[in-house]
Amino acid sequence: MPENHDRGSSHARASAEGRKLADIINAEWTWREAEFGSLSQKASVVDFLPDVSEASQRRRQQMWEDTLGKLESVSTDALTVEETIDLEVYRQQLVTLVEAQRYRMWERPATADSAFWRTLAFDAYRLVPEDVGSARAYISLLGDIPRFFDQQIENMRAGVARGFGPARVCMSGREEPVRVVAEVEDVTELSFFGPFRKIPAVVPEQVRTELHEAAAQMLSAEVVPAYRRLLEFLTTEYLPNLPESIAAVDQPGGIEFYQSQIREYSTTDLSPQQIFDLGQVEVKKIREEMEDVAVELGYPDDLPGLFEFMRTSPQFYATTPRQLLSEAAYTCKAFDRVVHQYFGRLPQQRFAIMETPAEIAKFDTFGRGAPDRYLLNTYNLPARPLYSLPALTLHESAPGHSFQISLAEELELADFRRLYISAFGEGWGLYTERLGDEMGMYETPFERMGMLSFQMWRAVRLVVDPGMHALGWSREQAQDFLRDNTAIAEHEIVTEIDRYISWPGQATAYYLGQLTIQQLRQEAEEALGEDFSIRDFHDTVLGMGSVPLTVLQAHVRAAIRSAAVDRQTQAAAGH
Repeated sequence: MPENHDRGSSHARASAEGRKLADIINAEWTWREAEFGSLSQKASVVDFLPDVSEASQRRRQQMWEDTLGKLESVSTDALTVEETIDLEVYRQQLVTLVEAQRYRMWERPATADSAFWRTLAFDAYRLVPEDVGSARAYISLLGDIPRFFDQQIENMRAGVARGFGPARVCMSGREEPVRVVAEVEDVTELSFFGPFRKIPAVVPEQVRTELHEAAAQMLSAEVVPAYRRLLEFLTTEYLPNLPESIAAVDQPGGIEFYQSQIREYSTTDLSPQQIFDLGQVEVKKIREEMEDVAVELGYPDDLPGLFEFMRTSPQFYATTPRQLLSEAAYTCKAFDRVVHQYFGRLPQQRFAIMETPAEIAKFDTFGRGAPDRYLLNTYNLPARPLYSLPALTLHESAPGHSFQISLAEELELADFRRLYISAFGEGWGLYTERLGDEMGMYETPFERMGMLSFQMWRAVRLVVDPGMHALGWSREQAQDFLRDNTAIAEHEIVTEIDRYISWPGQATAYYLGQLTIQQLRQEAEEALGEDFSIRDFHDTVLGMGSVPLTVLQAHVRAAIRSAAVDRQTQAAAGH
């Protein structure tokens, strides 16, 4: 299934309709980057935060609706294959943006898992100024935080006034990262000051000192007071007045709102009931695999007993942050041993293994991957089982998120094609956990059970997400279902269910994406037989960047048909 990514020759053969499509996309994309700053994962520092006022949101909605209308004038029959993919990816992107505006998603900019104040902390943690100019740009960005926060407060105030926001129960304590900044005594201890410690040594010491002083002054005079105002709003006005109900269907927009979230994150039109039913089937399949491993470990017909042992036995838990980081590094290097057996094209970007920033670690997930970093949460080590670490590491670093996102950045794709799509990216990450079994990454039955537990964790999401948001499940019922079917720690059970409550639809992306990739692989293996190449298959899947599942299916199936024809032609020539 070889892939041809000669985009230069493809561009030379661009159709007239393709050029028309490119003009429409380029005009909107140039405007969008001016609105938000560079949208690349590798973006350089900009000196502002976006305008998030209601007026700006209405203006964006109009722009995206107008651009969707322009797409209707493009004749799809006249497009090349690559141009058709561009159209399908771009249209899905615009539809998602328009629906978010129509449901006024700017009025709920925080979940139990993510929020604008957390994003700022993440960005500061990873930022390394390349030169004096980027350091000064970052100081200007810090100075824009008060205006940005004031607009976000107005948006949240409008949302909560109409009953639009995450359920109160799942947001408890999420103001703590704000409190850390608001009550800081030494601003140079904040993550915001971290980038200024990383200014290249070639910058003269006097200039570095001036930048340090300017940053500290900006933090003291502007940033910390803005965080104090935000903390006051969150604790006295916002969090106490969030909705009681955990169900998305009880929000303004009802079932249509929840269905729009499913479409955004899963890139499918499956109904809540269809997703729920599929989840029940997959949970049963994985449980049967778990039962087999339980027999091997001496727990026949006693998965609850095995789960309890795995959750409580000290042998499965690191005693220091360094030990957890070191165990993750071992898996990363073990993957390097077999990478060329499974992948033809490798990304050039390297990633670091880093601890999750302390300000947000309490409520953050076990790990997160990005092109340049694999963040590992060392908060509450008794909640971070070592038997889950190999699967987590494959998912978040290589060949999962760090690998996939870096490769997408390096492909010859239009900029809009580099944006992350949950169903593809999370589906790929989950697929790589299963791939770890083939690659020999799980060295003990406990580690294999850890992988199965992670697989089950994502299959359970297909049940509890629609269960809570559309089918009447309680928070406790969802927690029990996750607890009864996985070996993940109690801390993770609570934080994960709260994440799903606050972020409707997103949890469905993982397993639906994985099932799609697995199904396509099965189709390729059946069609190509002995000629099937796992390297070619993976290069084909990753070779188009992050795309909706329907686009992925069409593209990979076309590659399978082409490879099958080549096989038949070669066989005929051999005779």
